Amino acid sequence: MDFAFILGILLAFGSVGAMVTMEHASFASLLLPAPMILVFGATIFVGVAGGTLSDAISAVKDLPKAFRGKKPNFDATIDELVGLADKARHSSLLALEEAAGTIDDPFTKTALQGLADGADSESLRGQLEDEIATTDKAARASSKFFNTLGGYAPTIGIVGTVVSLTHVLENLSTPDKLGPMIASAFVATLWGLLSANFIWLPLAARLKRLSDLETERKNIILEGVLEIHAGASARALADRLRPMVPQSKKSKKDAKADEK
Repeated sequence: MDFAFILGILLAFGSVGAMVTMEHASFASLLLPAPMILVFGATIFVGVAGGTLSDAISAVKDLPKAFRGKKPNFDATIDELVGLADKARHSSLLALEEAAGTIDDPFTKTALQGLADGADSESLRGQLEDEIATTDKAARASSKFFNTLGGYAPTIGIVGTVVSLTHVLENLSTPDKLGPMIASAFVATLWGLLSANFIWLPLAARLKRLSDLETERKNIILEGVLEIHAGASARALADRLRPMVPQSKKSKKDAKADEK
């Protein structure tokens, strides 16, 4: 589990809290219900209005992914494919159907089932590429939804500030109250900027990054299964797949081998 998102958000808000404390400001003056309800509520509802209801529901369902941060284990994926290649060479492709029953990953299971069913390499590639594209498109739709919220939030915050300043102008006859009222008026802008840059945009970027890593993992499985179909040896398969691992996700051993 990768805690980057949770840690980053907590430290970001912690930095704001540190600034408020060092400036001897009041947290109560920032945690005003009215502007927060406007900014968060209107931002979410406008985001829903800008797409379809199913887009919003899918985005909410994908939220746990950002917090769990489950990253693909590329080394384990390649080792599993190497083991399957060895099994296919010593037995047959039909033996992979039995192996598919012990694998939890649906994509790998689909690929192995295609091999066992005797699909040719071209049709199997097409089937798996279509599945990768469909999954990636759904993940990008969720990322786009939160990215859209990040675009709306600052402007909605300004709307809240304008509404509050209108109220301020109605009370010019009480100058002793103008300072606190003007300060409160800018809280909406603050929460618009905070929610966009501390919540919505990081969420969008996080989901997109996890989706990219998952797509790369599936592409490795795709190429691995096709190599198994072609009768590649376990060693040849490993040599083919390891260069496909993203540089940032390579083990220290593989990274050193690439440098030589």
